[in-house]
Amino acid sequence: MARNKATTQPFNIMIVGQAGRLQYEALLFMASLRAFSPNFQGRVIVAEPQAGPLWSKDPTISPEIRTALTDLGAEIVPFTNTHFGEKYPYGNKIEGLAALPAGEPFVFFDTDTLITGDIESIPFDFDRPAASMKREGTWPEEELYWPGYTAIWKSLYDKFGLEFESTLDLTQPDEYWQRYMYFNAGWFFGADPAAFGARFLEYALAVRDDRPDELVLQSLDPWLDQVVLPLVIHSFGGGRPAPELAGLDGDITCHYRLLPLFYARESDAAIAAMEAVAAPNKVKKWLKQYDAYKRMVYQGRGQKVRAMFDRADMPPRERQIRNKIKSAGFWVR
Repeated sequence: MARNKATTQPFNIMIVGQAGRLQYEALLFMASLRAFSPNFQGRVIVAEPQAGPLWSKDPTISPEIRTALTDLGAEIVPFTNTHFGEKYPYGNKIEGLAALPAGEPFVFFDTDTLITGDIESIPFDFDRPAASMKREGTWPEEELYWPGYTAIWKSLYDKFGLEFESTLDLTQPDEYWQRYMYFNAGWFFGADPAAFGARFLEYALAVRDDRPDELVLQSLDPWLDQVVLPLVIHSFGGGRPAPELAGLDGDITCHYRLLPLFYARESDAAIAAMEAVAAPNKVKKWLKQYDAYKRMVYQGRGQKVRAMFDRADMPPRERQIRNKIKSAGFWVR
């Protein structure tokens, strides 16, 4: 889909990079950004957790991937985990915001994201933060004696003195999960990473360490970041993404997550973009070191998974997709 170049203020991009799968995802992210947004003028900051007491192994990026990332123009900036770490690695996206320059607009992406178009064509309104709606109703979970969606979500807004009613989507039925503001934390943006990160951390720790009574039956692992993110966004005057942001999780970005799921359900254009970006030897020689990329992208297993599904008639739940792939022996992480 063609887009006109949007007039938007400069911004920085943040991803998290560390040893293991994320460093390879970061490399593919950077390669896709340079391929499909070659004129992006902002800084791309790879926030890197440092070795310390909250990690049993050194989480820093390997020297060869570090060089490959910087050759593509990424800046690797260290940060120290003081509250999260190995036990809750999703906390890196919270604590890692401290690695960004204060006062400069930012867009965060999970590393398992592919850039497939001109990121600067998205007309971000950084004074109205938003986050990804590419999610399922994973939280809260319905329990036999639970108080219900409204009571759970309202208890969280009340805990931080936030108004609740305006966050409801009144086109959705009462006590249906989509009525309540809930995001995937795969992307989000704001005007100031220092302020956003400080509040994200404050709220996350407060919920983790002193949850409202209404949450007593609910798991916060791995959902803590996604539980708190709507509260943070609402507190800064933001909300659900406006229609002009449709290129995110659309024709500009693809949050592919795990490669078997990517091949099963994403568009032909996204698949073609992935395989084109992964093909040059300067990328391929590193990605094929990681088993999932080796098998799914370079050995063709992804196309076998793709042939198992009809994109126009996909199973309604992700778990069903996973189980079908696993039963065929094609699952990798």
